[in-house]
Amino acid sequence: MDCFHYPLDTETLLRKKRRLRRELLAQNPHPLHKKIAILGGSTTNEVADQLGLFLLQYGIEADFYQSEYGQYWQDAVFGTPELDAFAPDVIYVHTSWRNLTRLPATTDAPAQIDAMLEDQYRHFEAMWQALEQKFACPVIQNNFDRPNYRLMGNRDIWDIHGRSNFISRLNQKFYAYAAAHEHFYINDIDYLSADYGLTAWGDAFYWHMYKYAMCLDAIPSLAGSVANIIKSLYGRNKKALVLDLDNTLWGGVVGDDGVDGLAIGPEVPEGQVYAEFQSYCKALKSIGVILAVDSKNDEANALAGLNHPDGVLRPDDFVAIKANWDPKDQNLRALASELNLGVDSFVFADDNPAERAIVAAQLPGVETPVLDGAENYIKTLDHGGYFEVTALSREDLQKTELYHQNARRAAAQAAFSDYGEYLDSLKMEAELYGFEPLYIQRIAQLTNKSNQFNLTTLRCSEDDIRAMAQDPDCLCLCGKLTDAFGDNGIVTVVAGRAEGQALHLRLWLMSCRVLKRGMEDAMMNTVVAEAAARGLREVYGYYYPTAKNGMVRDFYAGFGFTKVREDENGDTVWKLDVETYRPKALHMKVKR
Repeated sequence: MDCFHYPLDTETLLRKKRRLRRELLAQNPHPLHKKIAILGGSTTNEVADQLGLFLLQYGIEADFYQSEYGQYWQDAVFGTPELDAFAPDVIYVHTSWRNLTRLPATTDAPAQIDAMLEDQYRHFEAMWQALEQKFACPVIQNNFDRPNYRLMGNRDIWDIHGRSNFISRLNQKFYAYAAAHEHFYINDIDYLSADYGLTAWGDAFYWHMYKYAMCLDAIPSLAGSVANIIKSLYGRNKKALVLDLDNTLWGGVVGDDGVDGLAIGPEVPEGQVYAEFQSYCKALKSIGVILAVDSKNDEANALAGLNHPDGVLRPDDFVAIKANWDPKDQNLRALASELNLGVDSFVFADDNPAERAIVAAQLPGVETPVLDGAENYIKTLDHGGYFEVTALSREDLQKTELYHQNARRAAAQAAFSDYGEYLDSLKMEAELYGFEPLYIQRIAQLTNKSNQFNLTTLRCSEDDIRAMAQDPDCLCLCGKLTDAFGDNGIVTVVAGRAEGQALHLRLWLMSCRVLKRGMEDAMMNTVVAEAAARGLREVYGYYYPTAKNGMVRDFYAGFGFTKVREDENGDTVWKLDVETYRPKALHMKVKR
């Protein structure tokens, strides 16, 4: 829906929210359900309504708990029966500078101001610690915006007595806490208010009339920002940016103007704009976004343009280059297949509105932001929030290289007529671990990202993973795969719990990068062997269907499990007698 894209259509979002909710639910009849507590220092009804809409467009349906007006701290520190019973999955603390109980005066001594700063910080720190101890769930905390006036003018930001200075220092203490604590996230309303326009954002009318922390029309921007954090936590980020070339990565048409005629680089203002956009795209690689090209061009011309001496992006920055005369939606569909990604993992950046319209119509789920003027390209992609970062793993930092390795594997496969011989040629080694501290972040990340090879789509926080690891009745395994082309990192996760004489597998997922390489066979061999070693006689496997995981519907049947039951929703239970299992032959070495 266009109203959710930058620039936001706030009138539609605010005035037609009931209709939008109905339409979003109709588009996604099986959303992920989450409980979100909003602890507010101001009126939060509209915040909850808008946050609910933004989350629905990411396939997350939220139930909300809202504290009474201004009771955010009391609810957090002292608790309420309602909040305790609600048991939130995420807590959002919606405060602003108006919730600060003291601000410096020009008569205060520096030591008094430092004590005041520490007192204000401790007020919030006590709340965060209480929430962590009681709920152990992600907490999102607003930093502080600033008043839309400055008592001392420009001096206000650097003088220790200035309110702007005080708020800036307090924000820095919030950031230090975030850096030191997992599952704690800052919603940057200091940036949001500046981007929106501080004078309009902080319109005092809305505070005194409605006790809104910002003007009504800014609330969708706030909600969109919080929703970006939450959808990132639950693996709903986009994964790939697919780029057109002509008049998208450079000015001009390489096939007509030639490489020398392209606007790219420092010589002219237009060229500087495109060079800056290329630099932005290249920087996205550093946060795990994969880049690809989808362009109507001869491949030779496309490569020549990407090797322009003043360009920033080079051919090896892309995991794939589709430069041909096929329809772009067909190229995108082929990319999704080659990369083992759903089409809803893509953002398609093209200056041509006709091409965007075709892709949007043919491939629902692909984001097609409106690129209106090259000087706005960065802002449009950035404000779209497609690639919000809540965690960065080693695998994220190496994502492009991992896909290049897969391409080399595919090329090597073409040289073999026998698939088993190809697998042997990879010289694969699997290393299986328990849920060790070194891998906790990656394991939790995989549970929230993997969708196609995920039997139960159980989503876990890092604390959930630690709890499993510490439970003596749980069998926890993760697998790392290396081969002749490189290290794939942690690619599969399995967890089950012993109940009586049976092991119940509640979590089994694998990265699609290593499909059909035998990693699932190695894991099943190990799972059954571990179950036998614990004296367990049966293994139960569970499959819960989603729109994306149909590929593993009969996963357990392939290992000799028998179907116990299947309900009307397709939820299926499978059973294996441990003593009947025959280990699968492997084309890899396995270390445990």
